Amino acid sequence: MNQLVRSLVVEDLTILPLTPTIGAEIEGVDLTRPLGEATVSALRRALLDWKVLFFRDQEIDTGQHLAFARCFGELEVHPFAPQKPGYPEVLAITHDEKSRGRENTWHSDVTWRLEPSLGSILRALEVPPVGGDTLFADMYAAYEGLTDEVKARVEGALAVHDFENFRRGMRKRGVSEAEIEAFDKLYPTVEHPVVRTHPETGRKALYVNAAFTRYIVGMEKGESDALLAHLYAQAAIPEYQCRFRWEKNSIAFWDNRASQHYAASDYFPAVRRMERVTVIGDRPA
Repeated sequence: MNQLVRSLVVEDLTILPLTPTIGAEIEGVDLTRPLGEATVSALRRALLDWKVLFFRDQEIDTGQHLAFARCFGELEVHPFAPQKPGYPEVLAITHDEKSRGRENTWHSDVTWRLEPSLGSILRALEVPPVGGDTLFADMYAAYEGLTDEVKARVEGALAVHDFENFRRGMRKRGVSEAEIEAFDKLYPTVEHPVVRTHPETGRKALYVNAAFTRYIVGMEKGESDALLAHLYAQAAIPEYQCRFRWEKNSIAFWDNRASQHYAASDYFPAVRRMERVTVIGDRPA
């Protein structure tokens, strides 16, 4: 932890940074109760400062989970992932002895959308006795750590994103090619800046990820693949990361515009049961 910032108190919230630049635990907020404007504003500021916020011992129900998320914007419905029955905005993410974790790739959520998410709010319902941590990477730091030569190569560049991983999963589940073609029309491949300017902070962040980015527009395949591999690898640098150990009723709220995450799939065959709600964002620029 940065010795200059052990903790901060803002609007009765205590902010406990996990690392010098990314990740902070929040104390002094009860998510079972409606939040006032000042608290929401303080949490938004903390999210912008720390990229991911963690809350412990929040025994909330689905309605309270949704209400908290709606404090920060409208909610999206994921077209491919499993939903909680009766709650289309809630992703049900369960892994156990029949299903290994598959989220162990550095990524930012739904970058295959024209307007990817502002952020995601993940709630732990059941966790392994050990393992199943989530790692988060500061993509401002990842950009700032690039050499001047690489920064010059990516300045103004665009990359194509799509949902190929979900497409493969749909085929395995027996979804017809006609249905997949319909999804392709609804969600065509999109182009986003390789370096995104955050709409609220104005800071530059790397905005390519191994899960959804396919190639850099206008580059030969070999050049694009090599450059993307280098950019992807930045998220794996420990100095840019924090790591969160889950407990039941823990919550993580991350800024998809400035961070990436990686769910360690080291707990098989134990059970890890989570629910996620995602706040709609804007088109990257």
